[in-house]
Amino acid sequence: MNISQSSYSSSSSSVNSASVATADPNVISSRRSADSSQTLASEPSRRWRDIFWLGVFLIQLVLMVCALTVLGLNRFKKTDRLNIDRYTQPFLENQRGLTENYWPLYALAGGVGTVLGWTWLLFLSSQANHMMKVAVHILTTYLAVISVLLFWMEQFFWGVAFAIGAVLQFLYVISVIDRLPFTMLVLQAAVKMVWSLREVMRVAYAFMLIMLLWMGIWSFGAAGVVASSIGDGGRWWLLVVLSISLFWTGAVLCNTVHVIVSGMVFLVLIHGGREASSMPPNSLMKSLRYAVTTSFGSICYGSLFTAAIRTLRWKIRGLRSKIGNNECLLCCVDFLFHLVETLVRFFNKYAYVQIAVSGKSFNHSARDAWELFQSTGVEALVAYDCSGAVLLMGTLLGGLITGTCSGIWTWIKYRDRVVMVGSTAMLMGMVLVGLAMVVVESAVTSIYICYAEDPLLIHRWDAEFFNQMSEMLHQRLQHRSSRAREVLTHHRFDNHTQETLPA
Repeated sequence: MNISQSSYSSSSSSVNSASVATADPNVISSRRSADSSQTLASEPSRRWRDIFWLGVFLIQLVLMVCALTVLGLNRFKKTDRLNIDRYTQPFLENQRGLTENYWPLYALAGGVGTVLGWTWLLFLSSQANHMMKVAVHILTTYLAVISVLLFWMEQFFWGVAFAIGAVLQFLYVISVIDRLPFTMLVLQAAVKMVWSLREVMRVAYAFMLIMLLWMGIWSFGAAGVVASSIGDGGRWWLLVVLSISLFWTGAVLCNTVHVIVSGMVFLVLIHGGREASSMPPNSLMKSLRYAVTTSFGSICYGSLFTAAIRTLRWKIRGLRSKIGNNECLLCCVDFLFHLVETLVRFFNKYAYVQIAVSGKSFNHSARDAWELFQSTGVEALVAYDCSGAVLLMGTLLGGLITGTCSGIWTWIKYRDRVVMVGSTAMLMGMVLVGLAMVVVESAVTSIYICYAEDPLLIHRWDAEFFNQMSEMLHQRLQHRSSRAREVLTHHRFDNHTQETLPA
């Protein structure tokens, strides 16, 4: 299928999503690659963005380091070394533990998570597609097995929670089963792109080591909390606070890699190859410098919200497609759907590509990316793709395997601490495996941004993949157009019925 190679007209950016839904993608013209290359060649001035959130992140990081050090040292080789128990006297139990009793359990979690992440990166070129298929199909079974084990250990609350998770995962996979072939096609193209940029793989390895060092400090404090004489309620609250900090720090490191890789992939596509003469020198180091300086505040800001909103959006989309004719439930889900869609406009993963390329603030980047997708019709393709969900399934599976390994060892040594250690170890595994997964996700987002900016960039890189994307875009726009006509016809029929009933 051939796409017109004429340039975008100046009015194309004002086309709304409703008119694009009826358009044929074959007549959606592209911007000139030369203009894009010239725009990128003249580097925009970079200013510090979202400084407030950068300050918030650094302050919480400093406070967390102090808290973790105190919590870990208080039980290191001696109970109540810093005499903290006098402040928690009303909540004390008679149990006595030491930090070094539980720290090796977290060391195992860090080791297993690192091995899983490195294994993913090592097999990225040859076995990535099989690994992603396994993650999709085995995650439901794994959740169900863990649920049974938790019931057997008489942990009924967590058993029910994992059982509900298994059911939701199964329903989601069923609801998107028809999208998986296209999703795997996009992921294969992303893997092909990433594997041609070996330097970004080294960046991922380096950031995984940095995350591992931070987890050494974090697990020291978490082990001190688990070993403390505070009651279970107090320990759980402290672990929740520590877990939120770990999640945010892990998301910031993942999205820093996201910005670096996105910038490199975008440059490669714009300039027509890694070895092109127009490729800027030291492009990787420039992307790295921007990511950890002027754009770091935007990364910290976006890392707070994007993951939760994306996950909620996937679940609601899957549920919405399987509701059927239950109008009451459909009305409630539609309300949530439009609310989440509004949030996605300001918090989406495609913002990181814009941050890498132009250095804009996070909200500005997210809004520009979403308007670009809607004005070109590519949003229909993005909504159909489930690559982010598939990568998240792989991350969850890695976290579950890590938590299981630490949980089994904890059950052998300290049976009353299995859930505490296992759940926090699972979070550690998810962060480490997520650092490997984000490399592919960065390539996916860059491919979509480039396809919306100038389809010829994808055609020049891989003509067969371009044809498959264009064909799918044509089908999705036709599908949306037919659904819009069906809804309009149904609405007119209802109005006509209401007018004739009184007569």
